[in-house]
Amino acid sequence: MHMSDERQIAAPPETVWTALFDPEVLRACVPGCQELSGSAAEGYEAVVVQKVGPVKATFKGVVTMKDVVEGESCTLSGEGKGGAAGFAKGDAHVRLSPGEDGGTLLSYEVDAKVGGKLAQLGSRIVDGFARRMAAEFFTRFQAEIEGPPATEEADPDTTLPADSEASEAPAKKKGWVKRVLG
Repeated sequence: MHMSDERQIAAPPETVWTALFDPEVLRACVPGCQELSGSAAEGYEAVVVQKVGPVKATFKGVVTMKDVVEGESCTLSGEGKGGAAGFAKGDAHVRLSPGEDGGTLLSYEVDAKVGGKLAQLGSRIVDGFARRMAAEFFTRFQAEIEGPPATEEADPDTTLPADSEASEAPAKKKGWVKRVLG
C-alpha cells in the first residue's frame, strides 16, 4: 500500500528536524505506543498495541533511520510482529522544506505491507487503518511541536466563578518546542 501527504508546521525546519529524532516526541506521536527505547543512530525498539478491524494485537518492532540527509530528509523504516495477528512493515520517506511564514513543509510517502491475519482482513480495512495511523501520527507530531491550538477568548459574561469545577481543569499541555525553550 502506498500513501502520501504533506503538512505545514509552524516551526522552523531545524526544530522539526530535531523533533523527528527525539524519542520522547516519537513515543508521544505513535498511536498505541506502550514503550519506545533506543536512539536514532542505533534504532528504536517499540511496543505498540493496535486494533485493526476485529484483530487486536501487541506489536513488538524496530524502527531505524536511514538515508539521512541532515536537516532535509530521512527514511523511517519499521517492522513489527504481532504474534498470531501477523506482521506489518514499511518505510516512511520524510522530507522537510522551508514553508510559509518561517514554518516548515513536511511531506511524507509511506509504503507498507502486512501479512498474517491482518492481510486476511482485506485491503479496504487495512488501507483505511494505515491512512488513519499515518494521519494521527503526523497530527500528533504537529501538535507536539506547535502545542495545542489557541482557544478563543472567553466571553466575560459567560465566565464561571473561580470556585466552580471548571477552575480545577488541568493546565493545557505545552508543545515540544515550548517545553524545551519555555
